Amino acid sequence: MKRLRKAKIVATLGPSSSDFRTVRALFDAGADVFRLNFSHGTHVQHQERLEIIRRVERETGRPIAVLLDLQGPKLRIGALANGPVTLRPGASFRLDLDPAPGDATRAPLPHPEVFAALTAGTDLLIDDGKLRLRVLARASDFVDTQVIVGGTLSDRKGVNVPSVLLPISALTTKDRADLEFGLSLHVDWVALSFVQRPEDVHEVKAIVAGRAAVLAKLEKPAAIDSLDAIIDAADAIMVARGDLGVELPVEQVPRLQKRIVRACRAAGKPVVVATQMLESMISSPVPTRAEASDVANAVYDGADAVMLSAESASGQHPREAVAMMDRLIAEVESDPNYRSTIDASHTAPQAVVADAICLALRQTASLLPVSALVTHTRSGATSLRAARERPAVPVLSMTPELATARRLALAWGVHSVHTAHHVADVPDMVAQARAMAHREAFAQPGDVVVIASGMPFGVTGTTNFLHIAKV
Repeated sequence: MKRLRKAKIVATLGPSSSDFRTVRALFDAGADVFRLNFSHGTHVQHQERLEIIRRVERETGRPIAVLLDLQGPKLRIGALANGPVTLRPGASFRLDLDPAPGDATRAPLPHPEVFAALTAGTDLLIDDGKLRLRVLARASDFVDTQVIVGGTLSDRKGVNVPSVLLPISALTTKDRADLEFGLSLHVDWVALSFVQRPEDVHEVKAIVAGRAAVLAKLEKPAAIDSLDAIIDAADAIMVARGDLGVELPVEQVPRLQKRIVRACRAAGKPVVVATQMLESMISSPVPTRAEASDVANAVYDGADAVMLSAESASGQHPREAVAMMDRLIAEVESDPNYRSTIDASHTAPQAVVADAICLALRQTASLLPVSALVTHTRSGATSLRAARERPAVPVLSMTPELATARRLALAWGVHSVHTAHHVADVPDMVAQARAMAHREAFAQPGDVVVIASGMPFGVTGTTNFLHIAKV
């Protein structure tokens, strides 16, 4: 099941992709990571999908990552008494804690913590930014606004507060229950929504306690203000362009996407670009040319993975969407300009032994006819550092930890293998690397592989060994 590309594909499972045949087809078409979106579906449905993923994993012999995506807080207005109302520009409109159904002059907003954070001049966005209200005055239980952009308002529409750091946790009661359920199923990644500050990531990592890796979704402007600290706190990052594009001017999103990808690459943290990548394929068997260019641009920037949401979860062509993503990535990576762009965008390594070893890996691969870089790792750190260098040849990652093998399915250029045999000494490690490179079709007899590891074996964070060997 060797992939002929380096950027990875995350596919969301849902009503269109809940049976074994479809999930296996998505994997065969190119999916490396499967996302379980806990904003939808029941625990029973998610467990059934996870069990199908593990069956595909057993049949193919390739570690597959499962990403649990938490819903996060959802700010919504309450009910309206007589159905949708029209808000006209310049009109007054009140949001309050009164649970009584609203009308054309007011609506309930059952989130008292929001009122305390608002000040005069703050804008509120309703229904993904279709309506815009400006705060004129507030009290502890209501806020008076003026309609800036009017339109039709109906029940339960979402509310965004783009310019305010809201005093609420990124974890709701529902999220905590979903998280514990997912951890009991041994998911590999947990995606945290509504991240505003690094403390949000620290909170969920304390609960996870190493049982999964944590991915922070950047969808709030406040998170951009603390970008470096959030990247440092998280194990990976997602550029969640949907909400980010609601709360920020849409013209800023492409620039921020590139900034986030560059920052993650510099830090050696996997980064996923998500939302509306092949949106038209929800109903069409082919994407628009603009969507194809969007995916290509994320790959040219060096993103670790690109993600499908409704395209694979509820669309009419889930397998075709994954296959199209696979072809787009492969086409970009075959472009000589792609390699020159990636090489020109390397960030300076840190003055540590592990970075020196992984820099030497990349340079050796550019000097010698190397077929693969082989990393022996327990925690995954060596493989991630090798991937940070974006080498021209694949990274064959060998680990005795199945959880590590699965998590690395998200990382750029890493072909992850779970090995039951623990390394005894250097000759044993080299022999394993040679055999695995041949078995996984990365090298033929006589080919050169470069091996990186840490010594003493089994100690996390000790990448300090490089060896060149012939298969």
